[in-house]
Amino acid sequence: MQKIKLWDLPTRLFHWLLVAAIAALFVTGKVGGNYMVWHGKLGILVVGLVVFRLVWGFVGSTYARFWQFFPSPARILAYLRGQWHGEGHNPLGALSVFALLTLAGAQATLGLFTTDDIAFSAPLFPLIEAELAGRLTGFHHQLANVLLVFIGLHVASIVFYARVKKNNLLLPMLTGWKNVEQGESARGGGIVALALALTLAALALYAASGQWIPEPPPPPPAEEAPVFNF
Repeated sequence: MQKIKLWDLPTRLFHWLLVAAIAALFVTGKVGGNYMVWHGKLGILVVGLVVFRLVWGFVGSTYARFWQFFPSPARILAYLRGQWHGEGHNPLGALSVFALLTLAGAQATLGLFTTDDIAFSAPLFPLIEAELAGRLTGFHHQLANVLLVFIGLHVASIVFYARVKKNNLLLPMLTGWKNVEQGESARGGGIVALALALTLAALALYAASGQWIPEPPPPPPAEEAPVFNF
């Protein structure tokens, strides 16, 4: 057995920040009230995290790159036949990764346009009509249940691999290292790639925050009623 560097630090930080953000989003969304302010901020954070991961999937280190674990039909078939050998995400795990990234990104993006018609309006709500915002809010609520199901399947698969296949998937995501019979440590994902991913993520955060939307003009002053002197 030899130890290889499997997951780079940016990938691991992204993973655990996303886990924490989604957990907090479910809690604040259920509690509501004043916690909706934090719900909105956490949604913006998820947008930035997903954009970072999308960029890192092209410029990051070996096992973080999408081409390395893209679940092509040939790879999925080989895995089902027991003929797939590799490190990082296996083809079925890759399907889960892409599904969760898509759902988390879609859920956070929908959330940017939502409103509860009482006290909370999301940052980009001013850009659309109220009727459309109402429909997007409904989709946002429904998609939360779909995301919850996929998260449950993801956790169940991790438990299955740990208990049945004796393959601990969590430890490498914590430490970055994994013991394998043969393999190569991850390469790439240097400081320039990290700077690019962080810059694009920061731009996404700014766009999602709605700070660039101009303030609505103040209402015209009320006309004073004429005064008649007798």
